[in-house]
Amino acid sequence: MHPTNTLLDNYYIGVDVGTGSARAAILTPSGELVASATHDTKTWRSHKNSNIFEQSTSDIWGKISACVKEVLRKSNVPPQQVMGVGFTATCSLAVVNVNGEPISISEEEVMGAMGERNIILWADHRAEEEANFINSTESEVLKFVGGTMSLEMETPKILWLKKHMPAENFSKCQFFDLPDYLTYRATASPARSNCSLVCKTSYVPPGATQESNGFDRSFLSQIGLEEFVNDTSRIGGTTNSAEGQTSGGIVFTAGLPVGRGLTKQAATDLGLMEGTPVGSGVIDAYAGWIGTIAARHHTGEGENAEVSAHPSIEESTQRLAAVAGTSTCHLAQGTKGIFVPGVWGPYKNAVFPGWWMNEGGQSATGQLIEFIISSHPAYAALQDRARQEGTNVYHILAEELQRLRVEASKEGFAESLTGLTKDIHMYPDFHGNRSPLADPRMRGSITGLALDSSLADLALRFNVTLEAIALQTRQIVEQMNSCGHDIKSIYMSGSQAKNIPLMQLIADVCSMPVILPHSPSAAVVVGAAMLGRFAAEVTGIHAKEVTGEDLFQTQSKVDEVGESEKERLWNIMVEMTQAGRKIEPAASPRDTRLLEAKYAIFLENMKVQRKWRDMMEQAESAAKTS
Repeated sequence: MHPTNTLLDNYYIGVDVGTGSARAAILTPSGELVASATHDTKTWRSHKNSNIFEQSTSDIWGKISACVKEVLRKSNVPPQQVMGVGFTATCSLAVVNVNGEPISISEEEVMGAMGERNIILWADHRAEEEANFINSTESEVLKFVGGTMSLEMETPKILWLKKHMPAENFSKCQFFDLPDYLTYRATASPARSNCSLVCKTSYVPPGATQESNGFDRSFLSQIGLEEFVNDTSRIGGTTNSAEGQTSGGIVFTAGLPVGRGLTKQAATDLGLMEGTPVGSGVIDAYAGWIGTIAARHHTGEGENAEVSAHPSIEESTQRLAAVAGTSTCHLAQGTKGIFVPGVWGPYKNAVFPGWWMNEGGQSATGQLIEFIISSHPAYAALQDRARQEGTNVYHILAEELQRLRVEASKEGFAESLTGLTKDIHMYPDFHGNRSPLADPRMRGSITGLALDSSLADLALRFNVTLEAIALQTRQIVEQMNSCGHDIKSIYMSGSQAKNIPLMQLIADVCSMPVILPHSPSAAVVVGAAMLGRFAAEVTGIHAKEVTGEDLFQTQSKVDEVGESEKERLWNIMVEMTQAGRKIEPAASPRDTRLLEAKYAIFLENMKVQRKWRDMMEQAESAAKTS
């Protein structure tokens, strides 16, 4: 096993694989980020089908290796002082053969043969037909994904591959949610995480219902994945069979040590020590939850500002984590399973054993902001001005909005940004709706446009985009609270947490405080490092119980240790989460009324779109039968 060290000399590495890049960071036990490195990853798009997004495990692992070696070099931390490693990644489907070699999932290569493109990215929407078929079964399993399975989940994608890949090749594939693939690549252990299985692969863990014991055999047969009914070794976990455990069926809650730590090859790739403990991974949004939800916040300004008290794990039930990057995930934990229509979950054991998580989401938020800006006729002029002034486009847009606000103000009346865009309305589902409608066919719209291609018009569209994101956040929070949650504050992370106007809008629209993390863009990788520390500490405590073998060899032992050590993980989260900043609702009475009206219009816009879709489908159907 990996040698222990004094706490002051210990460091932990977190690895985060996002939609377009891999990142590594090295942290101290207090959560100080010593060094970080980011390398872009490769994504293939199809010129024939806009639904296709493909990546490569070889490319991603190479970028991870480069990042880890870079942070070691930057920090001057010797490999033997890295006590643990944690991985997080997008919920993308990685496909390899029994030897771990990449198997192509792309129609641009020979599908089912060895190839470079072996990841179906989370944003890939090729499996719409399969998702619709799965939802038509009305299986009890669907209750645990908000009533409707998303085409972004792994089960529809696996079914799509079965339909499009030669049967002989499909039978030789292993399927991993990307976080689990990374721990497999690092340790050679096929063990899976509860987070990936429960959230993305139709796994209902023991105890979620009286009958549940993993994958539902009748459901797998019903949707056409009968090959996994009696043998789940290629997807992990267990089935609800009387025979019990299947080969490779160990399932971990967050951060428990996987296998024997880093293999010799993985250690060489990463520049670390063989045997370094590796924590069971989580999906990136859940790492963002881990890295923010235990945060304290400053209660004043300046050097003498006090910090709020250490939170208990029970307080997490009143905190929503919003992990906001390309898309946004909204995560809430509870002591019991709460069923929320259109919101994924409840997921038992997704992070902590015995606790439940719900996950709402917006499929495109950061991506939507970028699209609205880059598709406007004034985009080139915006870029030119930003270059000339040595700043970024967001600073220029803020300046333009301020200019417009001042121009619209009169003596005794100061116009607000909300007032500037009171007659422009956006519905933001340009890439379908994840929550609370679970409707991938929803589309975006903007009303109130003028024949205006100026920079001023772009600034107004930018502002109304932020409003739309905030309004939909309120819709998701209200849906969750109406079903039994008690969310009273929102803990932000991700790149959008740097967007202070958006953060203030969310606080104003949702009428609750927003807590910003100490390092907004680092929260996810910090959460991954916390998993590495937890794995190191659990290994140090329990390693003496085994000799020369995996730390955990039975599910019962995993469950026993996970339950006994869960308070340790929460304490690590509290210790390593640095204090953040609190944004209180601050809308004026006028803006409050305007935002209330905008919210009513937002909801009406949603209903009208679905009504219009039905009208057009009825007209199409009538035309075909006439």
